[in-house]
Amino acid sequence: MEETEQQVMTRVVAARAALADAATSQDPRAVRDALDELEGALMLARENDVNVPPAGPGVERTGS
Repeated sequence: MEETEQQVMTRVVAARAALADAATSQDPRAVRDALDELEGALMLARENDVNVPPAGPGVERTGS
């Protein structure tokens, strides 16, 4: 995997985890911000032709 592809995937994975955490926080602003970050990461992946697999039930959450 190229360095750019790895960086994009790292950003997507982190954004997915942040969105999962925000969804459990019941904080609308946190959900909005996390969703914006995920959309940005996925757009970057599309622009760089990075194939991003769909998120599954094994998406890890950060924090508690």
